[in-house]
Amino acid sequence: MFVRGIRGATTVEQNDKEEILAATIELWNQIIEQNGIVPEEIGAVYITVTPELTATFPASAIRQLPGFELVPLMCSVEVPVVGALSNCIRFMLMVNTDKKQNEIVHVYLKEAMRLRPDLSKLTKA
Repeated sequence: MFVRGIRGATTVEQNDKEEILAATIELWNQIIEQNGIVPEEIGAVYITVTPELTATFPASAIRQLPGFELVPLMCSVEVPVVGALSNCIRFMLMVNTDKKQNEIVHVYLKEAMRLRPDLSKLTKA
């Protein structure tokens, strides 16, 4: 068994609590489904948001999902690089798995697909 990092990102239109929570759940569900993850396999999840997203903590959406209450979650602010994609939520899941690196599905949704077009093409439809 290995510890593998699974990346994901999405964007929202505005700094709105409900929109941030909905986008977080959408991205989370895609990552969990496409990688066949169960809660016990998750070591930790690191979530970042771009500096303008201040309406809520994305982790609060995940904590409400049945089975994921005990998963360690941490939110922080992304480095504010000039010209970087705005209104972006990023995930890094650290997961215990027997999958090889090339079997991991990284998920990029909405405008965040521009961050890693090479990996966005690998997202299962």
